[in-house]
Amino acid sequence: MKNTRIPFLYMACLLLVGVLMAAIPAADNTGYQVGDTARDFKLKNVDGKMVSMADYKDAKGFIVTFTCNTCPYSVAYEDRLIELHNKYAPQGYPIIAINPNDVKVSPKDSYKDMQVRAKEKNFPFPYVYDETQEITKAYGATRTPHLYVVQKQKDGSFKVAYIGTIDDNSREPEKVQKKYAEAALDELVAGKAVSQPTTKAIGCTIKWREA
Repeated sequence: MKNTRIPFLYMACLLLVGVLMAAIPAADNTGYQVGDTARDFKLKNVDGKMVSMADYKDAKGFIVTFTCNTCPYSVAYEDRLIELHNKYAPQGYPIIAINPNDVKVSPKDSYKDMQVRAKEKNFPFPYVYDETQEITKAYGATRTPHLYVVQKQKDGSFKVAYIGTIDDNSREPEKVQKKYAEAALDELVAGKAVSQPTTKAIGCTIKWREA
C-alpha cells in the first residue's frame, strides 16, 4: 500500500507556511529609485509644528532620514546625523528625520518618547512622526536608519540623488573607512553627479502597522 502520509504532511507544512507568511505585515517595496521625483510631506515635528520640505525656501535639497528611538543602529548613528546636519545644512542640505515605526508594535517609538529623545540629544534638525507610514512606504524605506538625499530641481520638485547608509561602520565611528553620505553630498554641493548613488542600508527593520 502506498504511503500517503508524507505527501499529506508536506502539503500541510506548505499550507502553514503560506498562512504564516500572509499574516506578516509587509511594506510596499515599490519605493523610489535614484533619479525618481520624491514627494513632499507634511508631518508633525517634536515641537508640535508641521514640517514639509516646501518650508525651506533656500534649501538645495534634503537628507531625509528614516530613523527611530529604539533601534541600536539608529542610536549609534545619532551623533553622526547631528554632525552631518551641522556640516551640510549651511550648504543647503539639512536633515529631516522621520520616525516610521508603528507605536503599537514599538511602544518606545511613541511621539512622546520622540520628544524626550530629541531633547536629550538636542537634535538641531526636525524629528517628525510618520504615523500613517504613508511617506515611509512611498519612499520605500525598509530600515532604520535609511537615508534618501534629494536634490531640489528648478521646477521646485525633489530628485532622489542618493539612497542608502551613512558610512561603512555603524558600531565604531573611529574606524569608518568610507563616508558614503558625505561623499554623495560633497559631489552634489560641487555640482557633480553622485558617483556611488546607492548603498545597502544597515539597520533594524521598520516596525510596520499590523494588518
